[in-house]
Amino acid sequence: MNKEICFSDLPLLTHSIGKNVEQLMEYGADKIELLMDGIEWDEMDEQIKRMAAVFRQYQVGYTVHPPAWDTNLTSENRAIRQASYDEYRKAIEFAHAIEAEHVVIHPGFCFSPVFDKAIARKRAAAYINELCRVAAPLGVKIAVENVGYKGTSIVTEEEFGMFLDDVDETAGYLIDTGHAHLNGWNIPAVIRRVNDRLFAVHLHDNSAEGDEHLPIGEGTIHWEPIYGALKELGSSCQLILEYAPGTDLSKLTYGKEILKHNLGL
Repeated sequence: MNKEICFSDLPLLTHSIGKNVEQLMEYGADKIELLMDGIEWDEMDEQIKRMAAVFRQYQVGYTVHPPAWDTNLTSENRAIRQASYDEYRKAIEFAHAIEAEHVVIHPGFCFSPVFDKAIARKRAAAYINELCRVAAPLGVKIAVENVGYKGTSIVTEEEFGMFLDDVDETAGYLIDTGHAHLNGWNIPAVIRRVNDRLFAVHLHDNSAEGDEHLPIGEGTIHWEPIYGALKELGSSCQLILEYAPGTDLSKLTYGKEILKHNLGL
C-alpha cells in the first residue's frame, strides 16, 4: 500500500479550509482528504475558484471527497440524482486543478425498503460511468466507497465485490472499514476480493451501533486480520484516517504511528 498516510479533514468540518490544511500538516499528514461539505463550502463554485490556487501552495498531496450529506446518485427523485452528479463532476474538475490522487464517490443509498435496490445499482453504475468519462481525460481516478448501513446500502458484501465489473477502469474501490463493520462484512476478505482494483481505504472504528468514526482501536473492529490483508496490497492503495468531527488531532498522529508499526511502513 501507499506508504504515505492521508488524514481526512472531517475532524475540522466547518472550520477554515486553509487553516485545516495547515493544522493537519502540523500533525503529520502526508496527504489530506478534502471533504467539500459544511458552511465553508456553501458557495461551492466560488470556493473552488478561490481554493484551487491556495491548495497548490502547500507541500502536501490531496484526495477529494465531494459533499457527503444530502447527495444521492440513486435518489428516487431525478432532480436530486442530477444535482448529486453535478456536484461530483465539479469535485472531479477541482481534483484535477489541485492534482489530487482520486475523488471519492458514494454510489448512493436506498432510504426505504420499498425502493428497488437493483434499480438503484443500475442508476449508480450509469452515473459512475458518466463520471469516469469526465475524469479519465483529466487523469483523475474515481474511488467508489461502500456506504450505507441498517438497510440503506445498495450492495451486499458480495455485490460490492462485483459492482465495478462493468464500470470503466477509471473507477476503483474504496473500502470504508466503519461502514463495512456496521454491515457485518468480513473486512479482510473484502480487501482481498478487490485488492487488484482497490484505490483507497477509509480507516476508522465504531461500536457496531452507529457510524461514529472513532479512532482505530476505540471501537469493536478486530484490526489484526485487517492489518494482515492491508500488508498484501500494492503501492497504489491510499490509507486514509477518517475520524469524526471534533476529534483531537493528536489522535490522527497516533493513528499514523499505529499504521506504521502494524504495517511495517
